[in-house]
Amino acid sequence: MTVPSLEEKFAAAGDPATVVREAPALKFVFPMATEWTNWQDEQRAWAQTAVLFDQSFHMDDVYFKGPDVKRLFNDVGVGNFDAFGRNQAKQFLACNYDGYVIADAIVFGMEDDTYSIVGTPVAPNWVEYHAETGNYDVEVTRDNHNIPGVHRPRLSFRYQLNGPATRDIVEKASGQPLEPIKFFKIGEFDIAGHSVRALNHTMSGVPGREMTGLEIYGPAEAGPDVLAALLGAGAEFGLRRGGSLSYLSALYEGGWLPSPLPAIYTGDKMKPYREWLSTQTMEANASVGGSFRAEHIQDYYFTPWDIGYGMLLKFDHDFIGRGALEAMKDKAHRRKVWLRWNENDVARVIGSRITDGDSGAHSMNLPNATYHHFEYDQVLQDNQMVGISTYAGYTVNLGSVVSLASLNQDQAVDGAAVEVLWGEPEGANRPHGEVHIQTAIRATVHTKALV
Repeated sequence: MTVPSLEEKFAAAGDPATVVREAPALKFVFPMATEWTNWQDEQRAWAQTAVLFDQSFHMDDVYFKGPDVKRLFNDVGVGNFDAFGRNQAKQFLACNYDGYVIADAIVFGMEDDTYSIVGTPVAPNWVEYHAETGNYDVEVTRDNHNIPGVHRPRLSFRYQLNGPATRDIVEKASGQPLEPIKFFKIGEFDIAGHSVRALNHTMSGVPGREMTGLEIYGPAEAGPDVLAALLGAGAEFGLRRGGSLSYLSALYEGGWLPSPLPAIYTGDKMKPYREWLSTQTMEANASVGGSFRAEHIQDYYFTPWDIGYGMLLKFDHDFIGRGALEAMKDKAHRRKVWLRWNENDVARVIGSRITDGDSGAHSMNLPNATYHHFEYDQVLQDNQMVGISTYAGYTVNLGSVVSLASLNQDQAVDGAAVEVLWGEPEGANRPHGEVHIQTAIRATVHTKALV
């Protein structure tokens, strides 16, 4: 039986904007413990001691191997991979032919001719499509994420340590001093008799001495031994294990906007890709929520500059979307900012579900307030829309609810007062959505990370 394509699904359903707005809420369920101690304790650990997140099961890890791997990644990503190779890492960003963001991910240089994309399925799907349909001598091996209730073997383990005690813990587990690893570079060393690699980066954006964040990975069969060694070494330093609640909340401090709606649903040039994608993919089941209700699905798309990725663009080689991006690079763009929400308004919203029931505001669960995988809330100033608020939540280190937003340049000013319109529009056809009333929440703009 042939699985229908994304293109067939959307062609049958009608306008793409209506499809994604009326789809059942898509909320990713992490195949990991929700909490190990409690989410507040786990958040505090990455600022004061260290936290360990097991990333071994929830992300896709897709390998591309062959003599044309460098050319493939140069063609489909906005960055330059000419000097990329073993033990290097790079933020990967893919745009469509009109210059709008499809997805980002991290690319790991496993060998000079072997790259791995780690992240949501969206970026590796796009690269795999071109590897399969283009003239590239590249072999693709998929190591897909687990889904709740279905545990399948993975090819590798992946443990992320964050916090000021990270280096001390890893050195104790390794039994030797660590050679310095530059930021976003990969080092190699042994733990529990196994050779492992580690990418130097942090999820939470916590400042500190060198190597306050290490993403340690290796073959899956070594994972249990390495984990035991890290946990044993970490006991002395106050290491905590982190669950899914604290894991997702790290992005409010780090500033990574993980899932813009992929810019794939329009355009004749994108049609072959939509025909290649099946209805079982994340892209085919996208559900957009929030107070911004666009008439055209293109209004949900972002440019790289809108979400802080302008620095990834390298106009020194040809790639998909280059012409469109060059044409728009000198135009006005939105800017990624942080919004700190007014604590009294937040308390009012949370309390309204108890005091007002169906006449209250939309629920605000903490630490992660976002209620759709793709959330787009209006940001207002003087009753005029000036941008989009996306992922929202709370950490004890920030002491308030914050969100990542993309604002017009004129309003992306430190200290500017804005409002986030919270909740769905009246009459929205939202399966699984609760009855509620929209409300405005005051917020203050910050152009730099809040830690």
